[in-house]
Amino acid sequence: MTDIAILTPNPEDPSFAGQWPAVLERLVTVLAAGGLSARAEAWTDHIDSADGLARADLVMPLVAWGYHRDHLRWIRACATWQAAGVRMLNPAGVLAWNSDKSYLKRLGEAGLPVPPTIWSEQVTPDQVADAFDALGTDELVVKPRVSGGGWQTTRLARGETLTETPDGPALIQPFIAALETEGELSLLFFGGRFSHAVRKRPRAGEFRIQQQFGGLYAPEPDPDPAALQLAERVLAAVEEELLYARIDLARGADGQWLLMEAELIEPDFYLNHAPDGGKAFVTAVADCLNR
Repeated sequence: MTDIAILTPNPEDPSFAGQWPAVLERLVTVLAAGGLSARAEAWTDHIDSADGLARADLVMPLVAWGYHRDHLRWIRACATWQAAGVRMLNPAGVLAWNSDKSYLKRLGEAGLPVPPTIWSEQVTPDQVADAFDALGTDELVVKPRVSGGGWQTTRLARGETLTETPDGPALIQPFIAALETEGELSLLFFGGRFSHAVRKRPRAGEFRIQQQFGGLYAPEPDPDPAALQLAERVLAAVEEELLYARIDLARGADGQWLLMEAELIEPDFYLNHAPDGGKAFVTAVADCLNR
């Protein structure tokens, strides 16, 4: 029988205790419906040795929540898995670089449209005050380079003072006004093929679209062809093999699509909004196992 290991949070971390078991169960159930057996492995149990993952036919980090708050150990773990040759998808090397949002700078330099960004090793109030003019905007977003789920993300209007700075390196961007109106578009790919799209909008009075902040999600049956084309360009810019990808886009002030994130570690697949219920995901996993 196929042995798939799905990486999960540290079971002793109370931050996600009420959430991740249900997410894991959904993934296990979808895989089981396709005849694939999966089990849980806490990623924090395999930081310095990959022996416990060696027997798995495939390792997927789909519920490896919390790595952004334990980033040094996450990078160490990725190096361990890569050196040991663990059959992991997405690959351990991708899990390392995709955990730091500075990858957006590299993709921007490759010609992909990303929001204008000021990269900071340590944000200061003076730097934020200067950023309004530097970026030509009256509203900013400040967030850590290593983050997840809107963690330590702040929205500021001109004249407001940043009271809580992110821990360590961060990025400063103009606030994308379209996020409050049409929201963000997420495009899901499995095995390099487009599966489905989801529109995510913030609740009234909120700018963050994550569900923990009341974000409203709905299927997008016919996504804009220009958005699909951009998402495919993003995937083409990634040299490593990808089993799955979630490409998050939003419209800039000129109406053109911008790449907000390329989620390649533990994105929510929104399989409840997939027309096939997740069969494309299972097929992609099975194809990898059969190669």
